[in-house]
Amino acid sequence: MPRVIPDVLVRHDPEGDPLPVIFDSPHSGAVYPPDFDFAAPFSVMRRAEDAFVDELFLSAPSHGAALLTALFPRSYVDPNRHEHDVDPKLLDEPWPMPIVASDHGRRGLGVVRRLVRSTVPVYDRRLSVAEVQARLARYHQPYHRELQSMIDAAHAAFGEVWHLNCHSMKSTTKGHLRADFVLGDRHGTTCTGEFTELVESTLRGLGYSVALNHPFKGAELVARHGDPAAGRHSLQIEINRGLYMDEERIEKSDGFARLQEDVDRLIATLAQRMCERVATRTAPSGSAPPDCVRGRTAGGA
Repeated sequence: MPRVIPDVLVRHDPEGDPLPVIFDSPHSGAVYPPDFDFAAPFSVMRRAEDAFVDELFLSAPSHGAALLTALFPRSYVDPNRHEHDVDPKLLDEPWPMPIVASDHGRRGLGVVRRLVRSTVPVYDRRLSVAEVQARLARYHQPYHRELQSMIDAAHAAFGEVWHLNCHSMKSTTKGHLRADFVLGDRHGTTCTGEFTELVESTLRGLGYSVALNHPFKGAELVARHGDPAAGRHSLQIEINRGLYMDEERIEKSDGFARLQEDVDRLIATLAQRMCERVATRTAPSGSAPPDCVRGRTAGGA
């Protein structure tokens, strides 16, 4: 059974022999907390969601991988921002800690958003420090602790771990169509080129266009968890929403089923490659390596 923290997260552990492959979807949550007294129209607020991304990766456990998904919306508190990436213009009093400002935070898109769709105010008032700190304690910090524990456990058992941080993006920018996928490894600092190249080549082999580090290079989650020298590899993946949903109505399109099948093929490929890696050696814990032959081939379990 999945591990659930109500309104916060769902953790799906691997089925069968586990592999050190972890997927997380921090922005697909749509459980709006009762104290989220936003002033912007709900239809506009929903534009911030990475709708259905969690569903695209639901087959991960059947391949021996783990999956973590957030239930709360990123517009309430964003786990892909540093907890001190706070916009002073949002608050009615000074933030008591040094602010870790990002470009997003300076534009009103920090750990708690001041704006949605870059220009629309989320609130018709300013928030207190206590309100923001409560959101961090109730939602942001538990999500990070859960992902950290998953990565630490996989690394302790196998000596390495692949972490794919999953997102979606608008299909166009300034009237130009974006690539089908954008991979972000912060210019090679959060994972080895081998991991990035495996994801890229698999997606290209399935017929998709892929861009690297532009316009998204990866944010807090891959920066925090990626340490390739220590065998911790984190890669961000952005999926073009036009492939699988009606962006205005926020509904699945006819393309959803095909994309979900192709995402399953990507998961299977990563699982198979990692299975082959760990099968060549005994895990540091002394546990038996997984059987790479039994049922684990690219294209499905």
